[in-house]
Parts: sequence; structure tokens; C-alpha cells
Amino acid sequence: MQIDFHHATTYVTARLAGFPKPQADIIAYAAQYVDDATNAGTVCFDNKALYKRTNSAHKMVDTRNTKTLDNHLVWIPYHFLPGNGGMPAHQNPQGSFINKIVCKPNSPIALDMVRNAILEHDRPYGLHRLGITMHVYADTWAHQGFAGVIHEINEVENAEDTGASGVFSSLSSHLRDFLDDAIPPLGHGRATIFPDMPFLSWTYRNGRGEEIIRNNTDDFCEAASNMCKAMQRYRLKDPDAGVPGLPDQDLGRMRSLFTDIKEEKGSRRHQIWLEAIRDGEFSFGAEETSYTATGPYSWKALALGTSHDLCEHPYKKEFLTSDWKNFHDASLSHRFHIVHDILPQYEICAA
Repeated sequence: MQIDFHHATTYVTARLAGFPKPQADIIAYAAQYVDDATNAGTVCFDNKALYKRTNSAHKMVDTRNTKTLDNHLVWIPYHFLPGNGGMPAHQNPQGSFINKIVCKPNSPIALDMVRNAILEHDRPYGLHRLGITMHVYADTWAHQGFAGVIHEINEVENAEDTGASGVFSSLSSHLRDFLDDAIPPLGHGRATIFPDMPFLSWTYRNGRGEEIIRNNTDDFCEAASNMCKAMQRYRLKDPDAGVPGLPDQDLGRMRSLFTDIKEEKGSRRHQIWLEAIRDGEFSFGAEETSYTATGPYSWKALALGTSHDLCEHPYKKEFLTSDWKNFHDASLSHRFHIVHDILPQYEICAA
């Protein structure tokens, strides 16, 4: 999924779940920033204070993608959450260990992740943690069938557009043009952006020769519906609460946006979503929301005074309560709970 879903759809879903606008802005920004927080390392301040940030993404063309440890620490907890074959804790799917690692929509592991975020709602970074969780949760639908490690199961061959979207004349030729053999079979790198296109229905063969049939629109709608229920439970502080989910009319409008915006670039789709929000096309009414990863109004610049990395930043006491620090605190908490608390219950050791 790209910025149109992770920011705009998440914002809409948060508002429909009952969050007031300021909180929805935080949740949606955090959800998208998972893809943009590609830098790690220590931030140094002029008063000798230090802060170590956590990166939650790599670019697809990045030497870190060839390093197994980096894959475990980034792709597995943030983008390709292991699905354990859809089986509960202490049970194993048939076949090799890779079958435990492959991402599955709404898996028991994903539900445990959501539960943990709800139970820790009272943290100073609780909303930021919820946004990160919603990013990973949504990706279990978009990234299903792929794994956050280099493995043949991530191969993509004979891809075909079965819905006649008109954006790609031939998915197979598009893959050849992309020189997919130069990209390691990590995650959906060999599938390029196909899992991220909300309007796309497509098929392909994976590295095991299995035919995979995908309808992205149905997957995206199901993801949004389950995200809304998760966020409603968060507001109730009860991971087991019975909740209504998305109103039918709003879900219908989401589906229309998913299917009608046949734009290859996520940034263009994002702008159309923002216009729909501004025009009051959802039941919460007309509103403005925005996202910028860099620049003077970004979370990083508001926390540090600039979105550029400096040898030394001027320290401000407001840094401790800034959204940027809260995001990185939440990111570290999220990764710890996934890697050290949740995955071991499923006999998965990931760094």
C-alpha cells in the first residue's frame, strides 16, 4: 500500500471510528511515516543529550536489503508480518519454516499485535503506536503471500491484469521493463507496485509455481473495515469489544475511490483522496488534512528545527513530547513486542 491508503484512508477510517480530528491526524501521519522513516542512528544535541531513532523502512533499492538481520528488523515487524499459515500460537503450518513467515491477512499474529496496541493505549505515544499498528495491519492484506526475507516464494512470473484496468497494457511486459531480475526476491519487490494498486485485479505465479489470484479492491476494503473495528476497540480500551465497523455508505464511497482512481502513482491518488475529504464526501463532513515527511512542517522539523540531519541539533525541552520522538518511541516499542513477545509464541525467531 502507498500514501493514498496509509495516510488518507487511515485518516478517514480513524474519523469514522470516532476519533476527533487531531487524534486522527496523528494516527494517519504515523501510519504513513512508517514508510518514510528510513534513517536510523543517534541524534546529537548541543547540550550533550542524545536520542537514538529507529528506522521502520528501507528503500527497495538499498544495500541493507541484502543483509538478513536488517530484513528481520525492518521488513518482518513493519511490512511483512509473519502469518504462521493462519494458525494460532503453538501450532505450525505444514511444510518448511518459510510457511510460518509468509504474510497472511488478519492472521492470529496480526490480531495479537492489535490487541497489544490497544492494551498499551495509555502510553504517551499510544496514538503513534496505533498508527504504526494500522500500517502493519493493513499491509497483511496487501502483502499477503509474500515474505519479508529473500526467498523464492517471492518470485512473480506471468503476471496478468484480469480486470482490464488500462493502466498497464501488460503486467508481464511491465515486469520485464522493470528488470525484475535485478531486484532480489524480497517481499513484493519482484511484483513492483502491483500489490499497492487499489483498482487492480491480477494473477501471477509465485516461486513454487502456484497460481495466485488477487483482487486488490476487495482486499483494501476488507483491510479498512477491520482497521475501523480495531480503532473502535482502541477507543473503548477493550480489544474484545463488539463494534459496528464502517458505515455501509462510507465503505461504498471508499470502494468507489479505490476502483475509480486509476492512477499508477500513489501521490496522485493521495491528492484525490484529500480532495474527497475536503469536499465532505464522508459522513464526518468536510475537513482538511495533509501529510509532509520533510520540510518545515514535518514532524522531524518541528521536533529538531530542521528535517535535515545535522552533526548537532539545538536542544528544546519540547523535544521530549514531540510527535517525532513519540513516533520513534512507538516504533521501538512496536518492534520489541513483535520480535520478542509475540513471534516467539508462534515459535518464530526473528532477530
